[in-house]
Amino acid sequence: MREKGELGEIYSIIGSHLMDLLEYISGLKITEVMADFKTIHPVRKKPLKPVETFTGKMLLPEDYAEVPINTEDYATVMLRFDNGNKGVITVSQVAADRKNRLSLEIAGSKQTFAWNSESPNEMWIGRREAANQVFMRDPALFDKESAALISFPGGHNEGFPDTSKQMFKEVYDNIRKGTMEGAKFPTFADGLRELVLCERILESNEKECWVKV
Repeated sequence: MREKGELGEIYSIIGSHLMDLLEYISGLKITEVMADFKTIHPVRKKPLKPVETFTGKMLLPEDYAEVPINTEDYATVMLRFDNGNKGVITVSQVAADRKNRLSLEIAGSKQTFAWNSESPNEMWIGRREAANQVFMRDPALFDKESAALISFPGGHNEGFPDTSKQMFKEVYDNIRKGTMEGAKFPTFADGLRELVLCERILESNEKECWVKV
């Protein structure tokens, strides 16, 4: 827990991953942002002794000290993309019982696609002119490029740890090829872009206006 932040507490830690994922799966680039931050809990409890991540509920009340906080714990950012599309991202560290849940929804003219990390092997497909569907992960139903990111057959669940496994598999594949050309895993350029996006989002929140990326 940080008491002060320069790039925005919640966006530099959480929102950056979501923006990177959004640009990756859509193939679009964010060109403008409009941000609104909020500090919902101006005072938080800081552990007085070392604890492992996500084990705070095991501590007693006397194991904490109250600390004033001036970084945001909630943020909403409106987005404009390079193809004219628009979107919105909401990030929160205070939603009750949401355990690192990440959800994406893309609404088209005839279909809507929704996915969330708590049910990673399912994708909901909403149809305007037909029945809705729940698409279950099965490599036999994917194209060759997408199926390469799935290790197990349909009915055998994969989850959060598999995302790192698949990423490093691609890293080592490129190392064996002796080139980083066409790399689909995050690079230093991707990291730099997320820093730029976070800076523009922080600027937008401070100026209360749209900011170009």
